[in-house]
Amino acid sequence: MAPSLTRRARERQETYDRILEAARELFARDGYENVTMRAIAKRIEYTPTAIYHHFRDKEALLTELCHIDFRALASAFLRIGRVEDPVERLMKIGAAYVDFALEHPAQYRFLFLMRHPKDMEHLEKENPEEDAYGFLRQTVSECIAAGRFRPEYHDPDRVAQICWASGHGVIALHMNFEGDEWVNWRDPRETARLMMEAQMRGMLA
Repeated sequence: MAPSLTRRARERQETYDRILEAARELFARDGYENVTMRAIAKRIEYTPTAIYHHFRDKEALLTELCHIDFRALASAFLRIGRVEDPVERLMKIGAAYVDFALEHPAQYRFLFLMRHPKDMEHLEKENPEEDAYGFLRQTVSECIAAGRFRPEYHDPDRVAQICWASGHGVIALHMNFEGDEWVNWRDPRETARLMMEAQMRGMLA
């Protein structure tokens, strides 16, 4: 009896993972509004009924995806550990963000290259296990409190968004134009590293 239950649990988990993977890719490619549960089922050759056994509707599926993928990004930041120097930690956050995007492109596209419904709240704000932006903002706040930045860089949200935008810009260009021969594209990790170094030199006191 126990082996059978284990097998059923494993099969259920595999189905659950396949549904999430298909939904993530379709949402990122076609937009949340344009994807139906039927389309997700067709993508993995299941019946829509099978999907409804796991998720009551498309909103529940999106909510679960957001929890999983934002937690994965937050976990990537937490693995940096407690680097005492906040400036050094900020640089490591940038590198971890780029690594996450390149190692998990489907998750990155879902999180940051598609529009999510505005009325959906999926995460606990300022919880470092879920809120990657909160982790970034806290590190920026420590840099400011320690007097490490020039006076004009006194707003933690603005500085956090500057840092985020620079890393995201490199990744978005890489993902959208990789393989395009019009531009001689360079390695995105090194491009991002050099950009973050130049950005930091411009902000440091």
